[in-house]
Amino acid sequence: MTRPSSSCTLPTVEQPLREAEFDALFARALRGPARPGPTHLHLILAGDDEVEAATRDLIARETVCCSFFEFVLTRTGEGELHIDIRVPPSHTEVLDAMAARARAAAPPAIPMAGPAAGSA
Repeated sequence: MTRPSSSCTLPTVEQPLREAEFDALFARALRGPARPGPTHLHLILAGDDEVEAATRDLIARETVCCSFFEFVLTRTGEGELHIDIRVPPSHTEVLDAMAARARAAAPPAIPMAGPAAGSA
């Protein structure tokens, strides 16, 4: 998720810590990523109340420093959290990096789905 400095107000020294927070969330709860398009990443998390609270906090903080992100978090009746992450076309490289981190943490039996999966 390394970003050009003009795209994010999070101090450079704090960026690895934020990336580690996303990595920890993905390692703990990610069930599967999908890439419906170049500006859209869809994540499915195992979603108990604690994971939901941590996820809401993390995406709220990420939105403050990187206002180009649009996060929509939805709880399903099956105990899952769905996160739709969208960026403008000028920030697809940031979403590519997040998708790569999600792919790396995804369970081995679940490859990334979607037309842009190979390009992320």
